[in-house]
This record gives sequence, structure tokens and C-alpha cells, in this order.
Amino acid sequence: MTGISEAHRSQGVDHVAAGLVACLPALNRHLKQSIDQQSLYPKLPERQLALLQYVAEHDGATVHKAAEALRMVPNNVSTLVTRLTEAGLLERHQDDTDKRVAHLRVTAVARQRIAEVQNFAAAQLASALRTLTDGDRSALGSALGALEALSRRLRDHSV
Repeated sequence: MTGISEAHRSQGVDHVAAGLVACLPALNRHLKQSIDQQSLYPKLPERQLALLQYVAEHDGATVHKAAEALRMVPNNVSTLVTRLTEAGLLERHQDDTDKRVAHLRVTAVARQRIAEVQNFAAAQLASALRTLTDGDRSALGSALGALEALSRRLRDHSV
């Protein structure tokens, strides 16, 4: 009996994984397209945006930490930092003890833009969620914790 339940569980996991692989990029793509169409600001290249979002969530991060978290080469991150600094979206602050190390912070302008984009994306999702049944909305709400845990797992470990 154990073999059957193992196979059934594996099929369930494979089914959920396939569904997420199909669904999540589509959700992300639709949101990005909506944001791009409504944005008043020039669209940032994907890697610059990823760095900006990382620094917004990890105030004071170093180039090395950002490169590690984003799985990029530090020299490439340094180039992105330069571009974002020139655009007025990122600031470098020299470390007090080691002058070779810079701590990164998003500017007030960047924080405002990030908040505007997040608010717009949340409004887009809320609008779409209102069209779903109460049961579907409830199921999605119940799944948030598990999706956050899955996201952390993928970020922290190479699966």
C-alpha cells in the first residue's frame, strides 16, 4: 500500500508543480504588461529592476551580497549600481570601517516609484480577484502562506 500512496503523492506534487510552472509566469507576464502600458517612467532592464527591488528589501546591502542573492557576478552588479546611481534611483554609502565596501540604498524617488508600481499591481490583481468566486478567492488566500514558503525555499536552496 505504501508504494501506491507514494506514487499518488508524487503525481500530486508533479501536477501542482506543472500547474505553477504554467500559471505563475502568465500572471507575472500579464502584470508586467499592464505596468509597462500604464507606467509614466522609462522601463528598467530586468536586471536593474531586480537589483533595485533587492536593495529596497535589503537596505544597506553590499554589492557582494546583492550579487550573491541575485546569482550574478559582482562586477556585473557593480555596473548596474553605477547605472542606477546615475539614474538617481540608487545611492552608494561607503562603509565606516572598510572604505572598499559600499552599502546600497534606494533613493526616495525609487521608493516612490516602487510603491506606485506595487500599488498598481495590487489594484490590478484585486480587480481580477473580484471577478472570481468566493471559493476561488478563499483558496488563493489560503495558499499564500504556502506560496511564500515555496518562494523562500527556491530562493534559499537550489532544488
